[in-house]
Amino acid sequence: MYVRKWLLLGSFFAVVMLTIQAIPDVGTYIQAVKNIQMPYVNQSDWQNEETLPVFASESTRAIQQTKLSPSQLTEIIQNESIKRNIAPINARIDPVWKAIPGYNGLAVDVDETLKLSAHNLTSGKINYVMKEVEPSIQLNDLGPIPVYKGNPKKPMASLMINVAWGNEYLPSILETLRNENVHATFFLDGSWLKKNVEMAKKIQSEGHEMSNHAYSHKDMRNINRSKAVEEIAKTEDLLKQQLGVKNTLFAPPSGYFSQETIQVASEFKLQTVLWTFDTIDWKNPGADRIIQRLTTSIEPGMLILMHPTPSSKDALQGMIRLIKNKGLTLGTVSELISSKRIPDGGQMSN
Repeated sequence: MYVRKWLLLGSFFAVVMLTIQAIPDVGTYIQAVKNIQMPYVNQSDWQNEETLPVFASESTRAIQQTKLSPSQLTEIIQNESIKRNIAPINARIDPVWKAIPGYNGLAVDVDETLKLSAHNLTSGKINYVMKEVEPSIQLNDLGPIPVYKGNPKKPMASLMINVAWGNEYLPSILETLRNENVHATFFLDGSWLKKNVEMAKKIQSEGHEMSNHAYSHKDMRNINRSKAVEEIAKTEDLLKQQLGVKNTLFAPPSGYFSQETIQVASEFKLQTVLWTFDTIDWKNPGADRIIQRLTTSIEPGMLILMHPTPSSKDALQGMIRLIKNKGLTLGTVSELISSKRIPDGGQMSN
């Protein structure tokens, strides 16, 4: 009786084992389970300030425990920081492009990385905290010199929209910018702003930057100093009083200026800005022609000049998508010419 019972049990277990072995990779799985050493942290270890646990992932996906002293961990982080640090780029004067903004570098924040590593016990790796390092020479240090483009290492472009007329095209332009989640910089002619405060407030309410395009679209090469002061000051007053703007930029009408123009703008603490690429949309070249020219001109740091015209209205969506497809972020002019790096995710104020 007992013999028969044991024979039956033995036959049952034999069938079970044969069935298990028929399952693909089950043997590998069982062996891997046997080999896994689960991580553990003793309370005494945690309370001991001389040791810090660090876990690393192995190819078997088992987590193995290692202990490093604070000094060892610091040494590892400091050595790695040498590899990860990126030097800042100073602002400079280019013989063709005039003032070129600087670009922040990156450095490992050793103290913050240590703090994070001390409290994050199961990450499997050191999570390095990075901080931006500003260049020793900034754009403002270069003196009253115009800017035609941003730093070529900064993967960004900017739309600068000069407004003195063309109200009928502004709603469509705003709609496209909204749909594409892009913020531009609108340089407003002061006499236009005085007559179109509500439209200006609408533009501003959608997150666009509002800046100075002088007051009456004069050729600033051919006016005296007092008239240049008046042109800039009247528009500055309107920007402040009507829109509450603390402005930092000036775009001379038609791109015409003298050194005195730049100097006067500088006295108002305004950076004079021109452009890298001109749509020439006031000639009504058509959307296709603008996009065709832009295709061969896209580069990091470019400032793109446009106006509220039918050609730019129709080309705008294609321009934006072309720029984004080249891996560039679109931001305001202030964002473009600042030394700040593009954060992860590719957006700044957007």
